[in-house]
Amino acid sequence: MTQPGIPRYNVLGVGVSALSLDAARDLVLGVRGRRQQGYVCACGVHGVSEAQRDADIRTAFNGAWLNVPDGMPLVWLGRYRGHRQVTRVYGPDLMLAVCGAGRAVGLTHYFCGGVPGVAEELRARLGARFPGLQVAGTFTPPFRPLHPEESAALRADVAAKSPDVIWVGISTPKQELFMARHWQQLDAGVLIGVGAAFDFLSGRVRQAPRWIQRSGFEWLFRVCIEPRRLAPRYFRAGPLFVLRTAAQLAGLKRYDLEAR
Repeated sequence: MTQPGIPRYNVLGVGVSALSLDAARDLVLGVRGRRQQGYVCACGVHGVSEAQRDADIRTAFNGAWLNVPDGMPLVWLGRYRGHRQVTRVYGPDLMLAVCGAGRAVGLTHYFCGGVPGVAEELRARLGARFPGLQVAGTFTPPFRPLHPEESAALRADVAAKSPDVIWVGISTPKQELFMARHWQQLDAGVLIGVGAAFDFLSGRVRQAPRWIQRSGFEWLFRVCIEPRRLAPRYFRAGPLFVLRTAAQLAGLKRYDLEAR
């Protein structure tokens, strides 16, 4: 279920929501007391690249309630296409903005993701940073699709706690597929995939300085921090993204928003 009234621009067949961090925050705050509005994807170069190889991933992105521009290249492409209001909607920043502003409207949260212990650590850290933050519960999923009994346990826990926002920190593209598969079964307002935000905001992984984030070279900083895990991802996806985007902008290759 996509959010009406928010235009999207086409990046290699993925429709990216043309909005700012403040606009995304306010839309999430608006789900207070509502049920099953959909899910939010934080879309970057890696996610768009993964969508090229797998139609299910592309469908998950395009079926999102919001598909926000998490990476600077997507912000630049949005502005190039005439959407001057677009700013980076970085997953950790969105989480902080919603947690901070949500206290005034009584927004309730649920943390789903991370390795064992991270969700609880995140709950403690954000609770200290934002006094009065309401975290209804946490869940640590396995690094594989949920078994039926695990899905049932998650549904039961969410139903008992009825959060407004479920924050999903699993990593792309697993979290997009997870949200697309489960959002209609969970008694929550909206699911939001924020990937590494769990590790960053819990203090387990060092976050890039703000000037590096704005420069578009955060990927290089992250490769230096976690070279074995991230170098293959970025050095494969980055050049292909540039070539494909150049072909799309030049009209040499067409990418439809419908699942292909």
